Amino acid sequence: MTDELYGRRVALLAADGVEQAEYEQPREAVEQAGASVRLLSVHGGEIQAMNGDIDKGERLRVDAVVSDVSADDLDALVLPGGTINPDRLRVDPGAVEFVRSFVSSGKPTGAICHGPWTLVEADVVRGRTVTSFPSIRTDLRNAGAEVVDEEVVADKGLVTSRNPDDLPAFCAKIVEAFAEGRHSTVAG
Repeated sequence: MTDELYGRRVALLAADGVEQAEYEQPREAVEQAGASVRLLSVHGGEIQAMNGDIDKGERLRVDAVVSDVSADDLDALVLPGGTINPDRLRVDPGAVEFVRSFVSSGKPTGAICHGPWTLVEADVVRGRTVTSFPSIRTDLRNAGAEVVDEEVVADKGLVTSRNPDDLPAFCAKIVEAFAEGRHSTVAG
């Protein structure tokens, strides 16, 4: 365990359908770097993780409902993917407003695979360079982002990756970005 993120409060925002590996590996990476981590969702209780959008994974205990949490309470945010998860988040006004407030504040945020869909709905990718799963790249471009096909992209504290194969690079980059902290120049 390192202490790069000691004292930092990190949230993972997810809903039913979250890709289990894209939840577990970033959580483990930031915890090993010393952060305290909370799972936020659109409802209390538990959410259902999935493996490859098809096979049920574990049920994950929700620590707090996103509409009850302020961006001021946290230092960094992770938006894991899975196709169903961000689709559920982007129709929840509380989740969208939380993401908008968080990213607009300049606090570091990581989003992987389909996770950037919620960033599109929050209108915080305009003028940013990002990557994602291929099927949502048109949505990102239409929202004003410059989209590239790279393993991991960091743009003023916004870290994005394409898919579960990119998790090692994504996890390393979010720890680095979260350690850097808030960025003063953000688009959106």
